[in-house]
Formats: sequence, C-alpha cells, structure tokens
Amino acid sequence: MTFDHNDHYHRLLLRQVPPGAGRALDVGCGTGRFAGRLAARGLEVDAVDPDAAVIKAARSDRVRFVRGDVTAMELPSGHYDYISCLASLHHVPFGTVSRLRRSLAPGGVLAVLGCYRESMPSDYLVSLAAIPVNAAARLALSHRPGPPVTAPVARPAMTLDEVRREAADLLPGARIRRLLFWRYLLVYAKA
Repeated sequence: MTFDHNDHYHRLLLRQVPPGAGRALDVGCGTGRFAGRLAARGLEVDAVDPDAAVIKAARSDRVRFVRGDVTAMELPSGHYDYISCLASLHHVPFGTVSRLRRSLAPGGVLAVLGCYRESMPSDYLVSLAAIPVNAAARLALSHRPGPPVTAPVARPAMTLDEVRREAADLLPGARIRRLLFWRYLLVYAKA
C-alpha cells in the first residue's frame, strides 16, 4: 500500500514556505522525500533524523542529511527560513518547538504536520470520515511499489487540545487546524 498520509500533505506544507526563503531544516526527515522537494525549490536543506536506516536510504545530492537527535544536537540560532516536521514532533517532547523557534530567522516559518491522540467525539468523527477516503486512496495507488525503507512509527501521546495549549504557550500566534488522515497542521511565523 503506497498511499502515504504525510506525502499527501506535501503541497500544503510547501505553501507555508515564506517568500525568499533560502535555508530549510527538515526534522525527522525519514528517507528525505519532503527535503528533496524543498531542495527542488532552490532551498539549501539540512535534513535530520535519528534513524540510521532511513538516513542511509536517503538520497539527494542537494540535501545535507544528518543522523541526529534534534533534542540534543546543536542548532544554529536565527539560521533557518523554514523548518518542517512531518509526523515527527510526537516522537520528541513537544517543548522541542522552543529550540526550533530559536533556530528560525526573523520572518521564518515553522510548519508541523503533526499526529495527535484521539480523545474527543469530534476526533472520532473526523477519523470515521477519513476511513473510506483512505481506503479509496490506497486502492487507487495499490499498483505503485512502496518505499523499500520506512521510518519508525510512534503513537502520539498528546491530544489536539493539549497541542493547542502547549503551542499557545511556546509558539504564541501559531495557527493550528485539524486535517483529514489523523493529522494537524501547525504554522508559526517568527516576527
């Protein structure tokens, strides 16, 4: 089954790249598909993931892939115009967004395609709506071969309400919206 929920949202995430952006950081890059798309737009891209297998599988001469833990590695202050986290933030403490915010250049954007734990009736209703769409997309794309290497998967611990509360404190002014396919989009622009 080749339908990838994260890949489905690449265009939405690319629309969050600020005009004139030159440098990007892709956190939890996996095999680098999104990092490659950023590089194809002319950005200088650093891509980090703690998993050795996915970093080894990542291929792009236009992206600098680094095996590392974003919670412990040195990140340059005020350096990146765009930072993305695709289904990776729930693998680390949510407070990691403070480190990422410090790494944003003025006018830079942090875009998180996050996963949340279902807890409210509205969460279950959206999930229920996603099931047939997900099945149809998987069926339509079932002829395509899947990736040979996949990134590790973790269950999200935080609910969408908890994400909103934490973001309000750590990323004032961030916009968060629920998406289909068990995801949310968080966008923070640094003044």
